[in-house]
Amino acid sequence: MDDTNTQQLITQIENRLKEIKDIDVLLENILSGAREIVNADAGSIYEYDKNEEILRIRYSQNDTIQKRLPKGEKLPYEMKSVKPDFSTIAGYCLKSRRTVNVADVYNMSEYMDSDHLEKRSFSFNNALDLKNGYRTKSMLAVPLLMTNGTVLGVLQIINAQNEKGEVIPFDSDAEFYLSQFAGKIGTIYEYAYLTRQGIDRLVKMAGFRDPKETGAHVERVSCFALEIYDRYAANKNIPEKERNKFRDNLKLAARCHDIGKVAVPDGILKKQGLLDERERDIMKGHTCVGAQIFTPVENDVDQMACDVCLHHHDRWDGGNRGYPGNYDYREYIPETEMPHEIEQALKGKEIPLSARIVALADVYDALRNKRCYKDAWGMTETFEEIESQRERQFDPELVDAFMQIKDRLEDINRSIN
Repeated sequence: MDDTNTQQLITQIENRLKEIKDIDVLLENILSGAREIVNADAGSIYEYDKNEEILRIRYSQNDTIQKRLPKGEKLPYEMKSVKPDFSTIAGYCLKSRRTVNVADVYNMSEYMDSDHLEKRSFSFNNALDLKNGYRTKSMLAVPLLMTNGTVLGVLQIINAQNEKGEVIPFDSDAEFYLSQFAGKIGTIYEYAYLTRQGIDRLVKMAGFRDPKETGAHVERVSCFALEIYDRYAANKNIPEKERNKFRDNLKLAARCHDIGKVAVPDGILKKQGLLDERERDIMKGHTCVGAQIFTPVENDVDQMACDVCLHHHDRWDGGNRGYPGNYDYREYIPETEMPHEIEQALKGKEIPLSARIVALADVYDALRNKRCYKDAWGMTETFEEIESQRERQFDPELVDAFMQIKDRLEDINRSIN
């Protein structure tokens, strides 16, 4: 590796990462950046859940497998997790806070750590290799730490390649540069982590009041929204820079879609069964309260969160079942009835794209999961219902994107409970 060029590349990637606010989008980009630095074919990024004492894969990338897929498709969604003990490479990396560099994971009966302090025997689960027809060989794992030393996760990079595309071991240069990169991104990771914590605390506060709005619901809706947008953006050939900025804001904004329910009276919010007309008109006010929470708008995330909160119940066709339209949300008084009929409905592309996406993601989640007033719908009837609302409740181009990723959405729905 050329030191000057590699250092410049690390700086460029670091600067790109500094622009990202959402932790999930950040993790995805940390993984792709790390692979670029050491020219690796694949990799995974693990997040450490200290409450459950588990390492969970948040993102995986694999160029070899990706090239087999049609344009716009992604690798299968999998939430694999491992116990952070000394028997696995990722677990040892986390527990010891040391870099682990293995030349061949199928031939590592005994591993000497980089400081030559102790020997370890690791196990390697080849189930995914067998499933995907892939051969994992070289592996480099680096711990991701906060500035205060708290372990956030593990960066695991797979199959270094030479200029001919042949798989080779990770050399000492790769080990040095990846460790340096991991050290530089600690502060960036920490900032995104704390930003997400701030958003999640707002969501949690609303969740304490509304038993229907669980953390799993919020997580699923934000994941669905990102997947729908990614496929929509691929279909529309949206430039990468524009796409990255939008999806970063969307992942945070989608989590906040129902935060305004914090101001809905308990008698309505916790009612078992369907609401009457007056109660529905009071419930509609949660859109305006959510927008008020993010006013005054200070940045792009605030603006998108305001749009999502306010307009994720507006309809593509401008029908009266949608709300609140062009109603001035700043005038709304919590716990009062909103106008029963919309005087100035929004329709079509007058509704912000972010809100149109979250509207679709929210309805899909509501149909596919049990609520206090209904059982979960089956997969077939859910997709038929959403297809029937094309050009009525939902943006037709978003429904097209949604239908293209049905299997991935179902995988996410099964994985997040």
